[in-house]
Amino acid sequence: MLYQDDLPLRRIRIFDTTLRDGEQAPGNAMRPEQKLDIALALESLGVDVVEAGFPSSSPSDQKAIAMVASSLTAAAVGTLNRPVREDIRIAVDCGGTEGHHLQIMATGSEIHLKHKRGVEQDEAQAEVIEAIGYAKALGVRNVTLAIEDASRGTDQLLRPLITESVAAGADSITVADTTGCLVPTQYGGLIARIRSWIPPEIVVSTHCHDDLGLSLANALAGIEAGADEVQTTLAGIGERAGNTPLEELIAVLTYNGDAIGATTTAEPEGLYTAFEILCETIALTPPRNKAIFGVNAFATQAGIHQAGMLRAPITYEYIEPVRFGRQRSLLVGRHSGRAVLRHALDELGLPVDEQLVDRVYTEQIANRSNGECLDLAGLSELMLATHAATAGGAA
Repeated sequence: MLYQDDLPLRRIRIFDTTLRDGEQAPGNAMRPEQKLDIALALESLGVDVVEAGFPSSSPSDQKAIAMVASSLTAAAVGTLNRPVREDIRIAVDCGGTEGHHLQIMATGSEIHLKHKRGVEQDEAQAEVIEAIGYAKALGVRNVTLAIEDASRGTDQLLRPLITESVAAGADSITVADTTGCLVPTQYGGLIARIRSWIPPEIVVSTHCHDDLGLSLANALAGIEAGADEVQTTLAGIGERAGNTPLEELIAVLTYNGDAIGATTTAEPEGLYTAFEILCETIALTPPRNKAIFGVNAFATQAGIHQAGMLRAPITYEYIEPVRFGRQRSLLVGRHSGRAVLRHALDELGLPVDEQLVDRVYTEQIANRSNGECLDLAGLSELMLATHAATAGGAA
């Protein structure tokens, strides 16, 4: 899809659910105080909504929601709730009514109606409509219809559920690909149909899971189809394979937003700090090969790449590491070439001695087989020691 240069880019809202959907995954439990630390880090990035928990699930979630709600000053607090009056009352007690995005879950597929709920479509829809009305009666300003398993529901189920919910007062519609089963053309088509059923002022939000590795791609397809908001988690943590990664969404909108007619006001610089807080909180080990947060996301060992990057980083570095709180890393291993050795000598202020370069390359680099790499500091020490030994031998 092409966009004219003079058309304004749509600002995409970010609804982060690290503290709710992210925490639901095994091993990701967080104490209320830890949730608050992460919530404040997310707010500092410019996230619009921080979903802090599922109020009726536990006293711990209730405490966390109350703490987050009272501490946020720019972002709103979010909660997820069953279409039950008591759940909604608890949520309002914890999160208030003004800066509170209260999500009410709805059953979005015939599969869930039959096998999970054991109820008819009319009954499930009626409970949601009643819950939305109750939340509005309590004074909640932002009420969201959160449709679970919407990606497997028929239009015959989804359309009346959505239109009646909007008529009852829902301000937003969350379209969940709960099992991560759709490809981008399918999910984009679903968002486009839903967008056509409701007034333009009603927010459409994506909630995509990564079971097929398509959570970000589906979210982007949703944006192109008219979605106003994306639900994300830091590092993509969440149920099973996880959710749309916050850092990847921000990176795409920062670098390639004009390709899909969208932008973000979220700032990428604090993302890695937020990630480090998350890792410490849930004992998450950064993987090697993850976009933005991976250990090797801004590192290279290949000699061909290093030769280019030493001349101009842009040759192999599309994303600037400093914008994401990261640093470029040239590592020296078996696949490295001689260019990085010459660079180390130059950085040391030593003349480039090709015999020295060949010696270090042959003895220390070419035959490495255990995957271990030297960083530039380690390489410099090695070059300096070899230079000194060579000079001493010559003397």
